[in-house]
Amino acid sequence: MRWENLTVDSGEHGRADDTALFGADAVVRRTFDTPEFAGMTFHEIRARSIINRVPGASRMPFEWTVNPYRGCSHACVYCFARKTHSYLDLDTGIGFDTQIVVKVNAPELLRHQLASPRWQGEHIAMGTNVDCYQRAEGRYRLMPGIIAALRDRANPFSILTKGTLILRDLPLLRQAAEVTDVGISVSVGFVDGELWRTVEPGTPAPQRRLDVVRTLAGHGIGCGVLMAPVIPFLGDRPEQLRATVRAIAAAGATSVTPLTLHLRPGAREWFMAWLHEHHPYLVPRYERLYAAGAYAPKWYQRRITRQVHELAQEYGIGPAGPGLPRRIRPAEPADTPRTTEPTQLSLM
Repeated sequence: MRWENLTVDSGEHGRADDTALFGADAVVRRTFDTPEFAGMTFHEIRARSIINRVPGASRMPFEWTVNPYRGCSHACVYCFARKTHSYLDLDTGIGFDTQIVVKVNAPELLRHQLASPRWQGEHIAMGTNVDCYQRAEGRYRLMPGIIAALRDRANPFSILTKGTLILRDLPLLRQAAEVTDVGISVSVGFVDGELWRTVEPGTPAPQRRLDVVRTLAGHGIGCGVLMAPVIPFLGDRPEQLRATVRAIAAAGATSVTPLTLHLRPGAREWFMAWLHEHHPYLVPRYERLYAAGAYAPKWYQRRITRQVHELAQEYGIGPAGPGLPRRIRPAEPADTPRTTEPTQLSLM
């Protein structure tokens, strides 16, 4: 691995690729043999920066992120963030799923950087690279300190997750929402159990994620659903889209925003290898659909978006604005759903 090649970033805030945040003397490797973490290795590091600027060319609707983890035990076969593991000479396939980098000093480092006179209190997005509520968070408990630091500085933030562990921090989220804008979104691309077991094997089941939405709504906290990814030819049949939107509405989501599968380098190779093994007949269709690059054609994206928006209107929920989760607040009536163009948001 390239730990020894990493150098200190000279800036106050980190770069988006995170490659200059720690050195060899900051790394401790732990392998746990407990059933929950069997076969996983944790690289505990002391980061030198935690607030990362999103590259200017990015399609993201936010400029700053905080990522306490790299690698993700959710093991989603389509995860765009797989490529980031190659920056440290770690494997982007199984290695991404089992070699987890943990920035153990993230809460105190964030508190320090938020207090800097150079920091202007901009919105910070979390969970848009890898999930900050993946299973490792149950052991390391980094998010309570991170949320508390943001709360104490009244700094706006949003969280996108597939994890149910976010409910542990519900009291902190409510406290933060009293002093600043806080957005929560849960990612549920489909409710098909068989599809979930093969493409998202390390995540909580879709219905458990919708239980998170339901619980938040029961506490007066509005939560949007990022319906992502909609997977071509496997999760995009009209009856599948209807079942998913119906379940999202039943959970009390304030909004639903569909995003189609995108396959960036790193994720593309891993996903296509999975496709060859599980659905070889679909390989030619994917090669044609994604021949122009990482994203499905605009016509396909618009078709999915239109179908989901029509279903959302039928079930009484409206799509969110472009990409950012909605602010924590009691759910609002959705009798006039808004319409948005397809948004490209990175998913874990």
